Amino acid sequence: MFRAYTRVAATPNGLLSRFRATSVTGARALTTETQQRKPLFDKILIANRGEIACRIMKTARKLGIKTVAVYSEADAKAMHAQMADEAYLIGPAPVSESYLKTDTILDCGPAVWRPGNPPGLRIPEGVSFIGPPGSAMRAMGSKSESKRIMQAAGVPVVPGYHGDNQDVQFLKEQADKIGYPVLIKAVLGGGGKGMRIVNKPEEFEMMLDSSKREAIKSFGDDKVLVEKYLTTPRHVEVQVFADKLGNAVHLFERDCSVQRRHQKIIEEAPAPDLLPEIRQMLGEKAVAAAKAVDYVGAGTVEFIMDNDTQQFYFMEMNTRLQVEHPVTEMVTDTDLVQWQLELQDEIKCTGHAFEARIYAENPDNGFLPDTGRLLHLSTPQLVWVLAMPISVYYDPMIAKLVVRGEDRQAALRVLRKALGEYEVVGLHTNIEFLKRLCESPDFVDGKVETGFINKHLDELFPKSAGPSTQAIAQAALASIIDTNLQFSSAGDSSPWAAADLFRVNLQGSQSVRLVANEQEFDITVTVTGANAYAVQVKNASGETIATFADAQPAWVPQPSGGQLQVVLDSRRCSSNVVFNSKDSSVTVFDYGKTATFTVPRPQFLDSAAEAGPGSVTAPMSCKIVQVLVEPGAEVAQDTPLVVLEAMKMEHVIKAPKAGKVVDVYYKVGDLVDEGKNLVAFEDS
Repeated sequence: MFRAYTRVAATPNGLLSRFRATSVTGARALTTETQQRKPLFDKILIANRGEIACRIMKTARKLGIKTVAVYSEADAKAMHAQMADEAYLIGPAPVSESYLKTDTILDCGPAVWRPGNPPGLRIPEGVSFIGPPGSAMRAMGSKSESKRIMQAAGVPVVPGYHGDNQDVQFLKEQADKIGYPVLIKAVLGGGGKGMRIVNKPEEFEMMLDSSKREAIKSFGDDKVLVEKYLTTPRHVEVQVFADKLGNAVHLFERDCSVQRRHQKIIEEAPAPDLLPEIRQMLGEKAVAAAKAVDYVGAGTVEFIMDNDTQQFYFMEMNTRLQVEHPVTEMVTDTDLVQWQLELQDEIKCTGHAFEARIYAENPDNGFLPDTGRLLHLSTPQLVWVLAMPISVYYDPMIAKLVVRGEDRQAALRVLRKALGEYEVVGLHTNIEFLKRLCESPDFVDGKVETGFINKHLDELFPKSAGPSTQAIAQAALASIIDTNLQFSSAGDSSPWAAADLFRVNLQGSQSVRLVANEQEFDITVTVTGANAYAVQVKNASGETIATFADAQPAWVPQPSGGQLQVVLDSRRCSSNVVFNSKDSSVTVFDYGKTATFTVPRPQFLDSAAEAGPGSVTAPMSCKIVQVLVEPGAEVAQDTPLVVLEAMKMEHVIKAPKAGKVVDVYYKVGDLVDEGKNLVAFEDS
């Protein structure tokens, strides 16, 4: 949502002047009856945060339109607050106390009621709302109401119960009639929140409770619907655009099938491997959906598709410009933000585009989100990055990578290369996972569905063979050289101040122990001449696994690390090396390959932590939602102990084995750092 301060010369119809529909290849296009191309607004207030707010500001700046940002206390130094011409603090970090407080946002200017704007909004004098009418937002914001409207408009919907009865037993009876597996979805849901798959009847009530809790926190409403869960689904969505005179067009489709926790990871346009007639029907039904609610502006009609039959069903309509929109812009050569601010003409689709979402999360730990500050970040050119701490309050996306090629294979090559240019230290990310995903033969062939990750677990999560010996040698050389530079006496050129391993009558050497993927390596670096070293790498058994002679490294110190150039086994290595004091790690980025090592803590530092009962720790920084056990309780393995919330998603922590609860360290509402003990227990 964003609002605009209009000019006196604004057209009577508000956002768009009159359009006529004309036919172009594969789509319906909007063309103007005039050649007017001036922006309709002098200043816009963007009631959003993060990447999408920055995206709107970028186009507004190009058009000479001033922008106003709103931000919470947690976003005081956020990129969108810094980019805007004006910015206003609107409340604390929780979205319910800041970004969802409409009255607070609109209090940034004088307020009066004006007819024709979204219901419930007090629109200040001289201000217009840019976006769909309130009736369309309200209708499409309810999954149950939207499905009733779509059925009446001839748009197919998934079989299920979309009514108002929320009695637990009644909903369970409906699930029995539909047949398991079923999907429980929050009526006002989105982004996977309030969504649960139920595979058998005995899980229904627990999943329903969890869905309702998450829905009330995210959307302020715990109503749900129950639908048949398709076992081989694809997620395909269509970009639409409409004016105030009832004209609507589609800008082709996007595939968003590869997901984790029902949230998208990678998107592409157009969707691969679709029958031409299905592609055409998707566009036609999306336009019918937009017209059924008198839609205005940019929106997305989302469909769920059976991958075997390509039969598709309406899922929901997002009444806003989604974060996936850049791939559509790439293949249609449009600026959808500019479309909402001035007039555009025809549409055509050329080439192929991908969007990869870069998340602060750990794919090897169930894609659990990570929080904290980025210690080191280097990205491909022209990538949007949220330059701000990643907190528990908002979505963990830190960047979007959008690429285009003449066809799908060309775009995929560009995507793989760009992912290899990312360097991130300080937080777990999904970058290495995305690299493996883009190498998957089925993904390369366009054989995608929402269960893609689960069907390719062995391929996407291979057992690591460990780092290369060249990466080990680079990490050791960088660690020793950098440490010696730090301990050298600044400005003292005497031999007594040198820390270069020189010894009288001996070859000076230093050793370092590094750990990667639970494998230990002992590396000895020996001086063999002026800036010349021999590197010996041994495994945990003491066996020499690599020797590099006459290594002559060049080291350029940088904040948190440096650049290392060295020839190892006739291969010229040029890498960025980053040291993270937070977890005593060393990360080597070498031609798209990433290797991270930790320096083990001395045993005496950990001896005091060996005593005491067992414990369950927080897998991420989070907030306590429910405490399900009390001290003294006997629990079986997999008994739910604590329910956590992070990034607006719930996670259940279960007992790793049978035992007796000794202590519970936190109560509902407490904020907990990653790695902190949650529950202590004794083994049975």
